[in-house]
Amino acid sequence: MTAAGWRFALVLGGGGIKGLAHVGVLRALAERGWTPDVVVGNSIGALVGAAWASEFSIAELEAVALSMQRHDVFAIARTEMAARRLRAPAIYKGEPLEDLVRGILGDTTFDDLPRRLIVASVDINTGTALYWGLPGLRDVAVADAVFASCALPGFFPPRGIRERFLVDGALVDNLPVAVAAVQDVDGIVAVDVGSSSVLRAEVQESGFASVVARSSEIVFHHMLEMRLAHWTSPPMLLVLPRVEHVPMLSFAHHRELLGEGYRATAAALDQAEQVVRRAAGGIFPKRLVEVAVDRERCIGCGACLAHGPPGTFRMDAAGKAVGPSGPQEWSPVSGDVIRHCPTYAITAHPAREAAGGPTGGGSRGTAQAPA
Repeated sequence: MTAAGWRFALVLGGGGIKGLAHVGVLRALAERGWTPDVVVGNSIGALVGAAWASEFSIAELEAVALSMQRHDVFAIARTEMAARRLRAPAIYKGEPLEDLVRGILGDTTFDDLPRRLIVASVDINTGTALYWGLPGLRDVAVADAVFASCALPGFFPPRGIRERFLVDGALVDNLPVAVAAVQDVDGIVAVDVGSSSVLRAEVQESGFASVVARSSEIVFHHMLEMRLAHWTSPPMLLVLPRVEHVPMLSFAHHRELLGEGYRATAAALDQAEQVVRRAAGGIFPKRLVEVAVDRERCIGCGACLAHGPPGTFRMDAAGKAVGPSGPQEWSPVSGDVIRHCPTYAITAHPAREAAGGPTGGGSRGTAQAPA
């Protein structure tokens, strides 16, 4: 509960090692007196959320995050792959991740946790999403649920729980805000570190892991776009740390990730705190932007009509796109129409009357240079 009594669910999404930014998120929330009523976590967000629910201090969380090394998570399953080839369950052994998770969480069950936690996972055989920590799904070890939530298919073997074999909840929903919305809360603070609209180059030449990681970013982004396109309630503060440049499997940016999670959350809270508490619904922080179409670049394909908000774009007599005439109020997820333009003919800039102020939780609406 926050200092003003606004009860909220904190949703921590997956994104590989980029999820260490969640530790910075928790510091920013704690410094401002924002205590979640429940944390809903997926993948590394489940691990960070589980440590929080076990009452790790912020300093302890930061120490664990900064000490994490590649060998603590990844060890190629050479013997398994040599013996079983394509029938091997994963390219990495499960033991290092198991030791990491169990070392942090022990054998605690959800019933033992002093704080509320929900962990997302997916049954690899049925496609059913299971959210451990909900009623009827509490009498299991938190470490097992977190391992399952981190088990990206192909990278780590599925985890058996209750005669089901479970993998990363990102297969269904990398940022499980819908589950958070029904937890008897006034609102949601959601932190997305997994999706990205950043343009990249030469991914096809970068190997299996890079291709899978980039594929995951694209899938996560489209799922988030669809999930939030018509979001009404409860009000949501969407925090988007600027971590797109960090590879999902990189171990060279720990301090930067913690700092960016803190920065993005602090900025979002500073701008949106009063608005979110008064609002009945919607996604925050809001900002005013001016949208323009470069007629020289426009080829008249109509992608903006398909992907933009209804009525925002139209085609003129020359077959060129025409954007809105005045400033538009955008949430952090409103700008995907820019990315969907195949010739990058659409741009958006802060409206003149709003220029000079930061955008709080960040925005991924503007297409960026290949990375």
